[in-house]
Amino acid sequence: MIDRGNYPIDPWWLRETGLPLDTLAHSESLFALSNGHIGLRGNLDEGEPFGIPGTYLNSFYERRPLPYAESGYGYPESGQTLVDVTNGKLIRLLVDDWPLDIRYGELHGHERSLDFRSGILERDAEWTSPGGKRIHIRSRRLVSLTQRAVAAIEYVVEPVDQPARFVVQSELVANEPQPPLSADPRVATALDRPLQAVSRDSDDEGVTLIHRTRSSGQLMAAGMTHRIETPGRADIDVDVREDWARTTVICELRPGESLRLVKLLAYGWSSLRSETAVADQVGAALAAARASGWDGLVDQQRAYLDDFWDAADVEVHGHAELQQAVRFALFHVLQSGARAERRAIPSKGLTGNGYDGHTFWDTEGFVLPVLTLTMPGAAADALRWRHSTLDLAKERAEVLGLRGAAFPWRTIRGQECSGYWPAGTAAFHINADIAEAVNRYYLATGDDQFIEEVGLELLVETARLWRSLGHHDRDGRWHLPGMTGPDEYSAVADDNVFTNLMAARNLRVAAETAARHPAKARALGVDPEEEAAWRDAAGAVHIPYDDELGVHPQSEGFTAYAEWDFEGSRDKYPLLLHAPYFDLYRKQVLKQADLLLGMYWCTAEFSPEQKARNFDYYERLTVRDSSLSASIQAVVAAEVGQLDLAYDYAYEAALIDLLDLQDNTGSGLHIASLGGAWTALVAGFGGLREREGVLCFDPALPDGLAGLTFSVRWRGVRLRVEVDQSEVTYAVHDGPDASVILMHAGEQVTVTAGSPVVRPVKERPPLLPRPAQPPGREPLSALGDRSRDGFEPSSSRRSFGMDADPRWKV
Repeated sequence: MIDRGNYPIDPWWLRETGLPLDTLAHSESLFALSNGHIGLRGNLDEGEPFGIPGTYLNSFYERRPLPYAESGYGYPESGQTLVDVTNGKLIRLLVDDWPLDIRYGELHGHERSLDFRSGILERDAEWTSPGGKRIHIRSRRLVSLTQRAVAAIEYVVEPVDQPARFVVQSELVANEPQPPLSADPRVATALDRPLQAVSRDSDDEGVTLIHRTRSSGQLMAAGMTHRIETPGRADIDVDVREDWARTTVICELRPGESLRLVKLLAYGWSSLRSETAVADQVGAALAAARASGWDGLVDQQRAYLDDFWDAADVEVHGHAELQQAVRFALFHVLQSGARAERRAIPSKGLTGNGYDGHTFWDTEGFVLPVLTLTMPGAAADALRWRHSTLDLAKERAEVLGLRGAAFPWRTIRGQECSGYWPAGTAAFHINADIAEAVNRYYLATGDDQFIEEVGLELLVETARLWRSLGHHDRDGRWHLPGMTGPDEYSAVADDNVFTNLMAARNLRVAAETAARHPAKARALGVDPEEEAAWRDAAGAVHIPYDDELGVHPQSEGFTAYAEWDFEGSRDKYPLLLHAPYFDLYRKQVLKQADLLLGMYWCTAEFSPEQKARNFDYYERLTVRDSSLSASIQAVVAAEVGQLDLAYDYAYEAALIDLLDLQDNTGSGLHIASLGGAWTALVAGFGGLREREGVLCFDPALPDGLAGLTFSVRWRGVRLRVEVDQSEVTYAVHDGPDASVILMHAGEQVTVTAGSPVVRPVKERPPLLPRPAQPPGREPLSALGDRSRDGFEPSSSRRSFGMDADPRWKV
């Protein structure tokens, strides 16, 4: 766990007031900037020292072999790894003869600040070189949210107490050395110098380097141009080689004088377009950036974020640290998808190389719920990307002997990249998660054009998959054997409740949507008989229930398994590093919320009593070795009246990266958990649900929170919800004719512009006492009582290489 002493709490900033070298990788992830297309890790301007260098382009990858001790039919043969592309962040500095390197000389002060409202990373440092020259450095960095291909850096240096000669080297560097991602030598070889030089170009306006990946054959270009301001003469030189380009500026400065360099960067890539086309794209982006200038880019960025925060901000009254954390979370969720534009949203965003840069079910399950209600266009783009991979998913289903589409468990381009069958391919629930995201987006927007163009086809092909995976028994009940649900410590189980419920919903929604769009449905080959078969399977789905215990088993027979020895595992987390999967799969132990997620997403399928008993039972078995768990436990805890426990889980979900609770934030942020922090507050304490196409709220706050305010976009209207301990106010803020019909605690309410509606907050007493967690796995206390905090990161997680193993997703 990271000591927050260097990170003061501020509602709109993340500030670092020192520079501890042993946690550089962690801070590089926290200060990463992205727009969903370009990602820049928060490396120092001068490039060294570093934890993990990183510059990424969404979906720009290299193929690599997938190692198997024994291969089998249907196993994926190659993986995909996000490439660290040409680094344009580098601005090296020499003061007289000494390079700026904070490991030498004396660092008098160093502060970095990320402003969530401007999207700008600022740095301020004072350093004395070993030669005795004291200097002041200020830099500002942004990745443009309005000009998708552009990033920019403003770099200012000045002498403090005596004249000095300054040499600034602004660089583009390809094939930077990387820490190893895997111990497998074939993987390491594939990732060594993945970029082959294609061409280079320079003129008075800038420099461009073009490279191609060795195996995947993807083409990329990086370009830079500069504006230089200095009070006197400056010598400027440009040098361009195959893998690097450098603009050197040399000048003499006296105290009170400064050198200001503005560096504009542009990136582009394609797997189809020509070298000339990609180079021209980068040239055009640089020209547009020059026309805007630094100040123009800053103004555009601020305006974009003002609009985002106006519709997406969450105000937490009574907990300053949680307030900062949820805004940090929302900022990075925005960065992950704002300009992805029909590319995947990786589980780490573009903040690091963790999980090989893959996207999982996290996107549809945890990130898109936030974007759908705050930035719906970005959610639609992410689903259009899924649709663009539909042919690959249909090919995968055919290989598996199935109908419809089998979307990959983990991927960059759309091919299955999971080399571990039980926790990969068998987790077919990802297909229902995609269908749920489609339906969720449609309900929130009413976007029939989206349904006609991509949505219905996604629903149809995933429904066909489920119909071919399931079967009716002799009593007519419909079963799904051999499935892996969200809990990855249980695998290839029969009738996983979450999977069965979500498959049934997928089938039902596909049939309903096909009926609303008959012409499109017929074009997809859907006839009334197929629709009826979907409805029949959904209506007959088998949901296991243990009458003796009065709970739902996570899957058939789960409650009859032996219970895991939790006391003996107190210091052995994550369990996947200390126990064989064979043992985990045969015991009652959960890596993450599974049935609870089903109770949240399919809330109408469970009674309040069932929810309370199920929550009580599974709390004692859930070890939260996955970052996806805390937010879902928060939502369900709040619903069953365990508000203080929900508060702790919400805090943990929001602070997962700021405190480095999984001890692997260095390889990138946990974007799904950050999205889950929003869900924990809005769905947990705000009580937000959707039932039969209607927004429903039933808010309640824990004693430690004085108030909660949030906004959602629903059918083109922005609804603002303000909750305190006694009442809730609903208000509409979009034009004089805007209105929303919603349900408050079972009462239908119509909210119109200019006429806020106030309702009392109903008490929510728990039906059962607060449940215990496995020994040593109690959540962090939101109220700061560290004496009872059992959750501690395992030192085993410090190897960033574990993220490359297909089994290890934490």
